[in-house]
Amino acid sequence: MDEPGHITFGAGRSGSFQFGLVQAQMDCKLNAQQSKRIQFTWHGFDEGDEMTGRGHAEIVGDELHGHLYIHLGDDSAFRAVRPATAARKPTRQRKPPEPR
Repeated sequence: MDEPGHITFGAGRSGSFQFGLVQAQMDCKLNAQQSKRIQFTWHGFDEGDEMTGRGHAEIVGDELHGHLYIHLGDDSAFRAVRPATAARKPTRQRKPPEPR
């Protein structure tokens, strides 16, 4: 519970999330009818207990809004915001080599 909740979409159809003590891997697919909506199934653990479920999410403004469903269990809406990016350090300019 020390780690802040997060949801991450990876390369291909992969992703992961964590909230509270629930950690899971996702299999994601864009919804053909609603191109801004992603649907996913997930498999994970809650305090060592295996769990599965499904969910969906879509970008609304600058936020991600979605819903997680636990198979034969509870469900919960969620809202996620992208963390502020750290200020980028300026790159050091290299001088071209001097002619000999």
